Amino acid sequence: MSEALQRGSLWHRWDPHIHTPGTILSDQYPANDGWEQFLARIEASDPPVRVLGITDYYSTATYEMARAYKAAGRMPNVELVFPNVELRLGIGTSNGNPVNVHLLVSPDDTDHVARLHGFLANLEFEALGERYRCTPEQIRALGRAHDRTVASAEQALEVGTNQFKIDLANLRDAFRHSAWAQENVLIGVAASSTDGTAGLQADASLARLRREIEGAAHVIFSGRPGDRSFWLGQNPAMSAQDVIAQYGGLKPCIHGSDAHRPGRVAAPDHDRRCWLKGDLRFETLRQACLEPDIRVFVGVAAPPAAPPSQTIDKMTVGGATFLSDPVVPLNPGLVGIIGARGSGKTALADFIAVGAEAFALNSNRLSFIDRAREHLGGTRVELDWGDETVSGAAIDDLGDFGEAAEPHVRYLSQQFVDRLCSAEGMTDELLEEIQRVIFMAHPTEERQGASNFTELLNLRADAARTARSHYEEELRELSNEFVVEQEKVAGAPGLRAQLAALQETIRKSHADRLALVAKSGGNQDRLDAYTTVANALQIRRSQFEQLERRKTALESLAAEVALYKTRWFPDQYRQLQQRHQTAQIPMDVWPRFMLKFEGDVDAAVLTEQRANLTALASLSGVPPQPPATPATSVLLAGAVLTEQTISVLASETKRLEGLIGVDKQASQALTQLNSKIAADEGRAANLARQIEAANKAPARVEEIRRDRINAYQKVFEALVAEQDQLRALYAPLTARIEAESGSARKLAFIVRRRVDVEQWGEWGEQFLDLRKGSTLRRGTLAELATRLLLPSWSGGNPETVTQALAQFREKYDAALTECCPYNLRDPADAAKVRQWAGQISAWLYGTSHIEIAYGVQYESTDVERLSPGTRGIVLLLLYLAIDLDDSRPLLIDQPEENLDPKSIFDELVARFRNAKQRRQIIIVTHNANLIVNADADQVIVATCGPHRPGELPEISYVSGGLEDPNIRARVCDILEGGEHAFKERAKRLRVRI
Repeated sequence: MSEALQRGSLWHRWDPHIHTPGTILSDQYPANDGWEQFLARIEASDPPVRVLGITDYYSTATYEMARAYKAAGRMPNVELVFPNVELRLGIGTSNGNPVNVHLLVSPDDTDHVARLHGFLANLEFEALGERYRCTPEQIRALGRAHDRTVASAEQALEVGTNQFKIDLANLRDAFRHSAWAQENVLIGVAASSTDGTAGLQADASLARLRREIEGAAHVIFSGRPGDRSFWLGQNPAMSAQDVIAQYGGLKPCIHGSDAHRPGRVAAPDHDRRCWLKGDLRFETLRQACLEPDIRVFVGVAAPPAAPPSQTIDKMTVGGATFLSDPVVPLNPGLVGIIGARGSGKTALADFIAVGAEAFALNSNRLSFIDRAREHLGGTRVELDWGDETVSGAAIDDLGDFGEAAEPHVRYLSQQFVDRLCSAEGMTDELLEEIQRVIFMAHPTEERQGASNFTELLNLRADAARTARSHYEEELRELSNEFVVEQEKVAGAPGLRAQLAALQETIRKSHADRLALVAKSGGNQDRLDAYTTVANALQIRRSQFEQLERRKTALESLAAEVALYKTRWFPDQYRQLQQRHQTAQIPMDVWPRFMLKFEGDVDAAVLTEQRANLTALASLSGVPPQPPATPATSVLLAGAVLTEQTISVLASETKRLEGLIGVDKQASQALTQLNSKIAADEGRAANLARQIEAANKAPARVEEIRRDRINAYQKVFEALVAEQDQLRALYAPLTARIEAESGSARKLAFIVRRRVDVEQWGEWGEQFLDLRKGSTLRRGTLAELATRLLLPSWSGGNPETVTQALAQFREKYDAALTECCPYNLRDPADAAKVRQWAGQISAWLYGTSHIEIAYGVQYESTDVERLSPGTRGIVLLLLYLAIDLDDSRPLLIDQPEENLDPKSIFDELVARFRNAKQRRQIIIVTHNANLIVNADADQVIVATCGPHRPGELPEISYVSGGLEDPNIRARVCDILEGGEHAFKERAKRLRVRI
């Protein structure tokens, strides 16, 4: 790794409060090998301690010894050693111990020890009528003055140190007059009840003093989670603003082993190890004062970040001679890529996208890769991941077919963001991204095997949608049936009149036949016999006609049964299997779902056909043998005429006609008359059946009306069921949003009924003649529906929707009737009027203008209607605050292009800060807020060399954390407002460093 390319801010273990052998007070290390035990334990620490704050009372002697051991090659894992000078205030805790204050000193100055001694010399303690300065000589003098029995300089130093106390005002004054101290020293205060400020809480009169002591501190020494919550403003009793107002700022809680003996070295109580995020330099501790919530942690292990398999460790670009740094290490947190325009920022982002199989040429026509492709032949990008796997791709292999189905990073290129935030109109991509996040929010076991949001939605809503379709179809069928039944009701009087007229015609025909026969002469008995036999024949012929009709009907039934068995049932079976594949019904079980007739319907139909043919043959009969004499009847003695065959009755009729003396001409007329009587009686029977159906029609009309209302209500029950399924689909993210704070809470996932009132009105108007009537005009239906029906259509329950429509009909049915395009009083238009009534019914009860809409709102505005800038905020909120289930790296090229600086600061900075703790984020940006206030863990500075004819200019990179002075200087130089952002951050947090 190049020295210019550092990974930036990483979690490292610190022990900022540790005593070594030779500590002035409470030294419990063995005299013979104390230092060896100390050094061995530091070297064996696991996880390794990387920074030590060597602590002693008013002294740097043990710190200087530790530095000497380090210079001699000991403690190789320790990168930084700094002095921690422990002071004691002249105020005691409730158990009699003085309150401890620590001076944490930067070792960056080569003369920091001498400067520190000079600063300490300005601290004084007045005792025994003398003023003693905080120097070794003066402290020894205090020890000898306090205890005249001390024999050695070491004893005098120990006694004097135990007696020396400083005054808070003195310490503050020394700070105020020392520019060096203000730049190089941080004040720490112990929070314990033993030797810290918590020991003052028992005495209410010390509350002000306690607050002054804690307000003077930059850091708090404590490993207690409760103290950390308090000083970060996360305590319910005191907000962050309250802490800032009363104590001058939020403060990091750091913790050390406070070792005075070997067993405690790098072994803090309860394994409360101290972790700081940053380089292994003192400046990291300063940054912790600026970012106490995300730079410091006390616990067994460092806070978890993104999974190693989802973290890019480094990028290697092969074959790109224009890159002076082909290997770029990447921080697992927030990586900010900055540089002047054209410096190679987007080039780095594009290369990462290529290596992650997330680069699509067809959607990145303005990208670096596309513009420079002729110079990138043979270039290959590889990414090393935290789990030691490698991904990569060659530039030559990139196609125009879009990114991989599941790329290793989520790449928001400038072109992608521009499309989603385009002012020209909403594209489907933003909604698709939102739907993807919704889908991913559902645990795998709840996705029902679906691979995307649409599939899951269709699965969840299928039952409700099928029910709605069924009831809408039922409404259409009921409307058609309503017209049919109304036709029956309207036609009943005519049918009755026709039947009466036909019956009169039949009566006359019988009389005509009798008269025709009577003209031929003969006695009355023969005439009566002929009439009786002829009537019986006519009845039997009518029965034969009914059997013939049944024969035709049975043939039609047989054909339809065959069609059901060969086509309709198999088609329904296949469609059922296709619609419900996810039900995973075993193949050997599916045949049970095959629709089939109950029993052997073929045999049943065949049996009826045979029986009907037998009845026809039996009714027709076999012509009898001619009688011996015309006077002999064909009928047997006592024969029942209604049981005789047609052949027998016809023969007997013919015989009687001969006896009566009907001539040939009369016989032909008689035959015609019999045929007419037969036809008329058949028509009369048919009319009687129609009249019977018409008599039942009024009851059926009322039944249809009830069924129609019920089906209409059922449609809305299905709509409500679909809404419920959608709300359940949105539930995980709805709960996630409700748990959020700030701008993320402005997001809302909505499920509603979208009603096209205009469409409904226009549909109805096509059936009306609006020139008629006095109430309805063009657009009136839509206006009335908006006022009377829309509230229930869009939000009412099924009962209120049905009631609203009933009230609408009650109020405006007459007005609709006035606009009938046909003459209601003209019998010639009666059929058209009835047809029109059916159309009006279908329109009134139609629901095609209502659909279930689902989507996202921001501040109660549909995302489709947001400004491009606000869409950009929604897009980034989606990935940073809502999409908690995607742990892949998030790669964003200049997210601020569509946003104003205030929006970035107000809406997004906190989101970047939070999101970087769970997923790797890499951003190309010109915005100082996204680097400084979001506390970027690594800043990569891109620089482009001069133009080179025929080839790409040389591109180089420098990287490190914000605690690196060189990186901070570049941020200030390159990013507009960079220096201001640093100052404003410190000012906002009221950090005095």
